Amino acid sequence: MKQITKKRFIAGAICPTCKQLDTLMWWKVAHMEMQECVKCGYSERRSDASSDGLDDKTKESLIGIFKPQ
Repeated sequence: MKQITKKRFIAGAICPTCKQLDTLMWWKVAHMEMQECVKCGYSERRSDASSDGLDDKTKESLIGIFKPQ
């Protein structure tokens, strides 16, 4: 049975390539986070471990990070 992956648009996000607003969608495949622009086809993928991009000092001051399921 094929697993269905939910793709979500990232509200307020601007594509780094075409500079269009609200065209980036996000989803997860295995342990990879994927992003893709529906306008120009730009895509990016990264592993869960490096996805937050925060340094240790910033992490200490955070209460939590919202991660949609």
